[in-house]
Amino acid sequence: MGSGGSAGRAERLPSGAAEQLCGGERCLELSGRVLRRVPAAVCAMRGLQKLYISGVGLREVPAELVALRRLRTLALDGNELLEVPEVLCFLPCLAHLYLGRNGLQGLPPAFARLQSLRCLWLEGNFVARFPRALLCLPSLQSLQLGDNRLAHLPAALPRMAGLRGLWLYGNRFEAFPPALLHMAQLRVLDLDRNRINHFPDLTSLHSLRLLCYDHNPARAPPRTGPIVRLVGDGARELMEARCQSLQAQQEEEEAAAEAPQASGSPPPEGISLVAQGT
Repeated sequence: MGSGGSAGRAERLPSGAAEQLCGGERCLELSGRVLRRVPAAVCAMRGLQKLYISGVGLREVPAELVALRRLRTLALDGNELLEVPEVLCFLPCLAHLYLGRNGLQGLPPAFARLQSLRCLWLEGNFVARFPRALLCLPSLQSLQLGDNRLAHLPAALPRMAGLRGLWLYGNRFEAFPPALLHMAQLRVLDLDRNRINHFPDLTSLHSLRLLCYDHNPARAPPRTGPIVRLVGDGARELMEARCQSLQAQQEEEEAAAEAPQASGSPPPEGISLVAQGT
């Protein structure tokens, strides 16, 4: 960390940052600066709501950060953190937390206290086991775990009922995680760059809108609902065929709806329903 003199210089606010604090800003951007520690002046700004300290070489976070009780967004990605500072678990309003590209292997049990958390990014770390603390965060909506070392997901994953986006690209899955079949609320699922040989029928995922499955050994595109956008080998051909089939179906329905009106005879039962869009 250097001598006391160099540490003191590192703790001072960089040029321009002091003006943000003096002006009463609720957002402070310190990313990309020459910092090794969080300046003490930051911890004294009790009304701060957004704090960005990305890519500055941080190895620790001061306990005094707990004073930022109104903090909603905290970006600590691209630093040198080897574990999640426990002080982060005591920020009651934290909704967006970015911890990607550090040296993290997991999350502390106290992480389950972050009941306001909606978005968590942990990409580019060394997480080999799904953090159990996340199962206690039913309101989490966006979870980024790409480029880690995961090979399995817990059976209790559906407990995370608020989850809408799940990024698992660049991990070590050799089989499609069965727990995902019970995540009908998912809208985005990214399994790019894994080792999955076969995808099961995914039509039960009724809310799914985007599925990324590229760079897996599976030979056939996954079977999904008709409105799911697919990204992967064979996806373009499949989606073009879907589009052509849907267009042909619509043309047939339109022709069937117009035919009775042209002949002047009453429409057969069922066709009137198509014409009315029911």
